[in-house]
Amino acid sequence: MVDQPSRPLIAPVRKSIVVPWGVDAAFRRFTAEIGSWWPLRSHSLGQKEVSACIFEGRVGGKIYEVWRDGRRIEWGEVLTWNPPHGVTFTWHPGQARDVAQQVELRFTAVGKDTRLDLVHSGWERLGKAANRTRNGYNLGWNYVLRRWAGQPPSMLDRLLNGIAAVTTMIRRRPPRPDAGERITP
Repeated sequence: MVDQPSRPLIAPVRKSIVVPWGVDAAFRRFTAEIGSWWPLRSHSLGQKEVSACIFEGRVGGKIYEVWRDGRRIEWGEVLTWNPPHGVTFTWHPGQARDVAQQVELRFTAVGKDTRLDLVHSGWERLGKAANRTRNGYNLGWNYVLRRWAGQPPSMLDRLLNGIAAVTTMIRRRPPRPDAGERITP
């Protein structure tokens, strides 16, 4: 019997950023306060229709966007919860759970500051769209993390993020009105 070659792994997206806050504040801002900084107009499924973004702080907690009409579209589920040092969650905004990638966040004290290390992996589950999607997230996480850090995006980030957002909107239609999964908190 000949072993079948395994599908090659696609390199994770890795990002790091340092913020002038303590670890507790950095962790809380990313999780409990996600709705105050996440760029919903450009990095959500509903864009203008989205009224909130929720990150339920517990293992099994959901991460989702809430539309003005009450729909809740799941982005992922918390796999590990270790405040304030780390959290791991699945990531599949508006897609089936079987194509979910994994995002791991580690918060490390650097003097009085905090370094956030993000690793986004599991691209292989997306099949033919894996490389294109990974490349989009490689750019998109720069923009998102700068928003989290309270930093203005660079001109290059704005340009590339704008191109990526338009391309994504062209390829993806918003979910049907009946497609939103109702999540009971």
